[in-house]
Parts: sequence; structure tokens; C-alpha cells
Amino acid sequence: MPVQTSAALLVHRRRDGVVQFLLGHMGGPFWAHKDAGAWSIPKGLVEPGEALEAAARREFAEELGLAPPPDLAPLSPVTLKGGKTIHAFLGEADLDLSAARFGTFVMEWPPRSGRTAEFPEVDRAAYLPLDEALAKVSPGQRPILQAAAGRLGA
Repeated sequence: MPVQTSAALLVHRRRDGVVQFLLGHMGGPFWAHKDAGAWSIPKGLVEPGEALEAAARREFAEELGLAPPPDLAPLSPVTLKGGKTIHAFLGEADLDLSAARFGTFVMEWPPRSGRTAEFPEVDRAAYLPLDEALAKVSPGQRPILQAAAGRLGA
């Protein structure tokens, strides 16, 4: 099985001197009643031949329905336990989250029913301070937040 590569776009802002990171709560029935570990940096698989930054921008726009910030800086790649590598980019923007329009996916639901249902990829988004973001984000993505915080002096 080929190793998967994902691209992510971690947006941050400063409020009252505190750095906050934009995360999305994963949508769908498996995540509906979970909080800790159920949030994610907007990300997705890189298409064959697609540039990493272009993939990060595309996935951000698809998942949140918001325009990504113009200026991005690459962070060091992170490899998850399963072998997937995430190439993350850091950008600053104070986005209006009330304008977010979440992308959707289709899956069989309930399991083994033969019926399909459509669910949002992300069901809500929020800017969170570092300590809260680290508690809520999927554990494999914590090194990305930590690297970004280090770069920003947070």
C-alpha cells in the first residue's frame, strides 16, 4: 500500500496578545459526541502531481469554505504512526467563522445497512489558544501545533 501524503494549513491569529489556532471539529457520526482528540487542522490528501502548498490551500477551502491567507510558511513534515506524512503550512488570518461553509462526504450509514448518508467533513470550527488546541487536536497533529507555537513565540 503506498504511503499517503497530506497537506495541512494551520491558520493563527492574535487576540489580546494570545496566539489562537484555527481547528475544525471532525464531522460525521463517529465524532459527533467526542471532543478531546476530535479536532483537526484542515488537511487532506495531496493529488498526484499537485504542489504541497496548493494542496493545503485547496483542502482548507474545501473543508471550511473560506479563503486561505495569502502568505504561508512551511513547517517541518510530521509522519504519523500509520506512515502518512503531513506537510503543514502556517498562515495568519482573522477569518469570519460565521461565513464557513463546510464540505461534505458520503458514507454508508448506519454501518452494513446498504444506505448512504452525507455528512460535513467539519461540523464546526474555532480559534483556540495553544493549551486548549493541544487538548482537542488529534494526537498525531500535536507536533504541528507545537512547532507553530515555537515559531510564533507562543
